[in-house]
Amino acid sequence: MGALSCRAAKLAAPIGLVSIVLLATPAMAETSEIKAADTAWMIVATALVLMMTIPGLALFYSGMVRKKNVLATMAQSLAAVTTISILWVAFGYSLAFVGDGPWVGTLDRFFLAGMTMDGVNPAARTIPEALFMLYQMTFAIITVALVAGSVADRMRFSAYLMFSIGWFVLVYVPLAHWVWGGGFLGAMGVLDFAGGLVVHLSAGAGGLVAAKVIGRRHGYGSENLSPFDLSLAVIGTGLLWVGWFGFNGGSALAANSRAVMAIIATHLAACAGALTWGALEWSTRRKPSVLGMISGAVAGLGTITPASGFVAPWHGIIIGVAAGLACYWACTWLKQRFKYDDSLDAFGVHGIGGMTGVMLAGVFATASIGGTSGLLEGHPQQVLIQLYGVAVTLAWSGGATFVLLKLVGVFVPLRVSREAELEGLDISQHGEGLQ
Repeated sequence: MGALSCRAAKLAAPIGLVSIVLLATPAMAETSEIKAADTAWMIVATALVLMMTIPGLALFYSGMVRKKNVLATMAQSLAAVTTISILWVAFGYSLAFVGDGPWVGTLDRFFLAGMTMDGVNPAARTIPEALFMLYQMTFAIITVALVAGSVADRMRFSAYLMFSIGWFVLVYVPLAHWVWGGGFLGAMGVLDFAGGLVVHLSAGAGGLVAAKVIGRRHGYGSENLSPFDLSLAVIGTGLLWVGWFGFNGGSALAANSRAVMAIIATHLAACAGALTWGALEWSTRRKPSVLGMISGAVAGLGTITPASGFVAPWHGIIIGVAAGLACYWACTWLKQRFKYDDSLDAFGVHGIGGMTGVMLAGVFATASIGGTSGLLEGHPQQVLIQLYGVAVTLAWSGGATFVLLKLVGVFVPLRVSREAELEGLDISQHGEGLQ
């Protein structure tokens, strides 16, 4: 019996080893999909997108306000980074990207509960879930910061903080889930590669409503509201431009050819937008302004965003030209016609640009690049799907912004007093200013 038991043990050892390997394989497969190249690229892309807010947007916006409001404008961008980062980790990521309900996700990742070092999100299986979470955080940050451009020079800082938190919860998180997190817009086939709806149109629509609710700046239409230092805005534009390679290229969520195509289309759209806006000013004012050229570049960047991963590079040029035309019209004729004080043209550039880009994605989408055909490839229904996405975003962002501002106004005044506005928000809100 002893000899038999010994032989049985020797036979059982290799069989047990094989069983352990076979049983371990499925669990190991969940982590073996992570690729070093994709992870490295997405770390870089995350840093680039964060750079778009600080210092990119902070410089871009502060260079276009008056000297007495430069620091206050920068403070709004900084506040968005700090506040939204914590809220995203607490519950924003979980509600936007965990779970596949049509309206909102779950709280399974509340304060990142259950997230492991090697786990992945189904939306990005070749990078760690923690990195996917961090990358998406940077999108939430800049979207909230963009809204501030419409109410620069006059919104009380305490009101801005309360509004930003509420807007993040009520507008950004639901839209991110609806389009990217398994919600009903994504299920319908709405194309938004990197944020035409979720970022630009939502921020632009929210900014327009905020500008109307809070009212125009004192002296609007009668005083000189010229930018303090356009050189800051030009530097900010450069940082935004380079950061947009991470914004759009990173939305491929992998180091692959689609990311490269998105980056090329992005760069060409920015170039075409700047040239178009400059040409329009040259033909109407006889002088192309620096402000116009950087506005055209940002318009091109925002407009190509939803289409960048679905179109060919040469489509980026066409979309950039369309961005220059549409956004120039919105920032000049439309703004004057309806007399709203969109201080830094968040609606004129990001709202109109995002809307234009979403619709053109439905026209130019190429199956060989993004897997979906648009109008030019015989799928006209895609344009109608895109239009539905635009309508939902406009209604939700605009309506929620209006209600939220009225609610915040119950607790604190939305704008500073006339005396504080004339003194400048740097001194009145932060007790410091530029010399």
